[in-house]
Amino acid sequence: MFYSALSPLNAILNGTATILLIAGFIFIKRRQVAAHRACMIAALIVSAIFLVSYLVYHYHVGEVRFGGTGWVRPVYFAILIPHIMLAGVIVPLALITLYFALKGRFATHRKVARWTWPLWIYVSITGVIIYFMLYQLYTPIMP
Repeated sequence: MFYSALSPLNAILNGTATILLIAGFIFIKRRQVAAHRACMIAALIVSAIFLVSYLVYHYHVGEVRFGGTGWVRPVYFAILIPHIMLAGVIVPLALITLYFALKGRFATHRKVARWTWPLWIYVSITGVIIYFMLYQLYTPIMP
């Protein structure tokens, strides 16, 4: 079915966001502001596409449960729970960070970005890890 293609697409989008976030970080450390801006806006767009795809997938497929057992189960949930909590935080935080940059309030942008970037990179990386654990390493329990 079409919706089954969305879960690997979501992992690709998360992986792409991770690469863009790292590149954006490197560019700003090198004071390449235009390249930083392009990477961060692209990361925001990719993450927005991910969010839409994720919501469409789970609307149609429903809850997908982790099929792993034993020691890996608590490891999976130790990654998943903060991922979910921080994913909810990162949406408004990324938008606030972007707002300050677009308004030219760079001192405030930098202060907020010091929180935004590490949380966003964590959510992006753990999104890929969760995909591999849920869909590739173990057989997911579908509704």
